Amino acid sequence: MNKIMLAVPVFFICSHLVVPATAEASGHHSGRKASKHSVAKNHKAKSHADNHQSKVSWYGSEFHGKKTASGQKFDMYAMTAAHKTLPLLSYAKVTNLKNHRSVIVRINDRGSFHGNRDMDLSYAAAKQLDIRGLGTVEIKPLSNNEALGGKTNKRG
Repeated sequence: MNKIMLAVPVFFICSHLVVPATAEASGHHSGRKASKHSVAKNHKAKSHADNHQSKVSWYGSEFHGKKTASGQKFDMYAMTAAHKTLPLLSYAKVTNLKNHRSVIVRINDRGSFHGNRDMDLSYAAAKQLDIRGLGTVEIKPLSNNEALGGKTNKRG
């Protein structure tokens, strides 16, 4: 956990050192910040096109109940994951390329900071995917609407 706590400030500082070449590249339009949805779409187009294979692992009891980068407490039984670059509190569909099982996880932490892994899944997500140790997956960022099955919070 100490490594994660040290890595998050480094990631934050480094992410602000890169200056985008255009307003479009930065996700800013007319002086407004990009929404979570447009950030996820931009990330999707750039990083996970063409069935990109990613290495994943999982984390469980040693972090259970501890604070994540999003401020939430880590629950090893929730369908969550840590990712280095996907927006916090966004969603992703993760498909195990070995058995084609898929789950939808919410990105609520940063990581993985070990080896060449792109994501750390919660224990529950890894179990659903039948990943023990390391796995090879496809990660597809989703909009909130896609992740929630097209449901919206309409009143009235």
